[in-house]
Amino acid sequence: MADLKFQAARHDHKEFLEKASRRRGFSEAYEALEVEYALAHEMLAARARAGLTQEAVAVRMGTTKSAISRLEAAGKHTPSVASLRKYAAAVNCSLKIELVPAGHKRRISAQPAANRALNDKAA
Repeated sequence: MADLKFQAARHDHKEFLEKASRRRGFSEAYEALEVEYALAHEMLAARARAGLTQEAVAVRMGTTKSAISRLEAAGKHTPSVASLRKYAAAVNCSLKIELVPAGHKRRISAQPAANRALNDKAA
């Protein structure tokens, strides 16, 4: 049961942001949680690539499905580095944490790192 497969739900994040950005106060709230949203996106993308359900990740990590749900929820919970390492291992990834100097105004992307690398090569 630990290797359950799932079909990812279709989600057009660009369309969602376009629609949501019309709401008053959305941009400020979204920017305040930008890092959390980027992390949540990376986690969900990694789990989808691994073809695993939250339950399967939980079994691999020795925790509960609800704990995985909290880990993947942007702005709701601040996971520890130890938890992120376990999650990364459970979805067959390695954890990379990067500190970027403040002078290098780099916008955090919710685009998976692999896609960013491909896009950078194409540019």
